[in-house]
Amino acid sequence: MLQLLNICKSYTTADFTQTALDNVSVSFRDNEFVAILGPSGSGKTTLLNIVGGLDHYDSGNLIIDGISTEQYKDKDWDAYRNNRIGFVFQSYKLIPHQTVLTLSGVSRAERHDRAVAALQKVGLGDHVNKKPSQLSGGQMQRVAIARALINDPEILLADEPTGALDSKTSVQIMDLLTEI
Repeated sequence: MLQLLNICKSYTTADFTQTALDNVSVSFRDNEFVAILGPSGSGKTTLLNIVGGLDHYDSGNLIIDGISTEQYKDKDWDAYRNNRIGFVFQSYKLIPHQTVLTLSGVSRAERHDRAVAALQKVGLGDHVNKKPSQLSGGQMQRVAIARALINDPEILLADEPTGALDSKTSVQIMDLLTEI
């Protein structure tokens, strides 16, 4: 279970402070599918980044499986992100000079098998050797989803995961995310 308790986050530039999250409290159960809705600039991405350990809250507490993250060090956040979280970014964040799914820390054979399996889940199994510049926007988004699934994460965070997809592919991807 994941809990956010009175989470606050603001960003300051020069003499202006923008409050992104103001005392947000919410609990998520295991295997729960949640959609966070709101207008542009309302803090949705900031909330996802805090839950995923990519950004840190100013005050409040993020509790993961009953353990507070208030004392987390960088290595704790790294372990959390690497072992428990899968991210689907709205801007894909694919590396231009690498093939669509490059993994580190696993053998060449396992890397290939896992990449092909993840790409097949999103309908791109025959694109494993392509680079991002060889894909359409919708294909890049599906690669981003495959990348998020490759380590079988406990928590999948998706920031507008179907934003670049056509209606038919959007339905397929939402069905896949629901299944997961």
